[in-house]
Amino acid sequence: MLDNLSATKVNGGWHKQYSHISTSTHCQMRFAIFLPPGASQTNKVPVLYWLSGLTCTDENFMQKAGALKKAAELGIAIVAPDTSPRGDNVPDQDSYDFGQGAGFYLNATQAPYNTHYNMYDYIVHELPALVEQHFPVTTKKAISGHSMGGHGAMVIALRNPKSYTSVSAFSPITNPINCPWGHKAFSLYLGDDQMKWANYDSCELMKNTSSDDFLPMRVDQGDADSFLIDQLKPENLTAVAKQINFPLTLHMQAGYDHSYYFISSFIDEHLSFHHSHLRS
Repeated sequence: MLDNLSATKVNGGWHKQYSHISTSTHCQMRFAIFLPPGASQTNKVPVLYWLSGLTCTDENFMQKAGALKKAAELGIAIVAPDTSPRGDNVPDQDSYDFGQGAGFYLNATQAPYNTHYNMYDYIVHELPALVEQHFPVTTKKAISGHSMGGHGAMVIALRNPKSYTSVSAFSPITNPINCPWGHKAFSLYLGDDQMKWANYDSCELMKNTSSDDFLPMRVDQGDADSFLIDQLKPENLTAVAKQINFPLTLHMQAGYDHSYYFISSFIDEHLSFHHSHLRS
């Protein structure tokens, strides 16, 4: 059952927030959806799923990215879930990069996190089923995200290439098994077995992707991003893509940082990129 929390008209369409009890995360989850003008049961539209980064909720992208005008023009719905399970009974840590607000879009295997931190199943299976059941959308979908969400978008697309028409990311954590954010999250959520870590690492997944499972990928990265060298490592991803001829396009953007100012500067290009594949 979906509980409608808000509804606001914008750019001729509607931005709405919903909450529901999740069977994946065993707690109440919230997501936002933008429905473009004209979306109806007789005119269903494709969907872009947006995954946000550390400390974010469903609200950051919808309020800061400036994406809704272009999405309205292109006739694309956007769904933005929360970044983790939340609630008094959901285990947490007093840090920004682990726990609530930092679910890393994986299925945790280690107690006490394995009961609730199943964001991979939530994004891949539960949320699309809910959206397709309750809203005027088609089954065609693309996926995108920022930072931790860029990591999640690429991992999910690489593991489910037939489910998405295209994938894009802003400032993604491309190689989490080789960066501090990834080491912390993976060791606590997944334990010490680094074979399990590889299931949530874009570089490792891409290495084992056959040409039959290639899908278009766009990455934008600011060269003034303070996390670029230690955490994001786009050069590792491009090296793997070049090795196997994966269809990745990396745009290094001069002077841009890690913020939503960066995202808002190039979100229209990402929406157009996805539109070209969603409509093909």
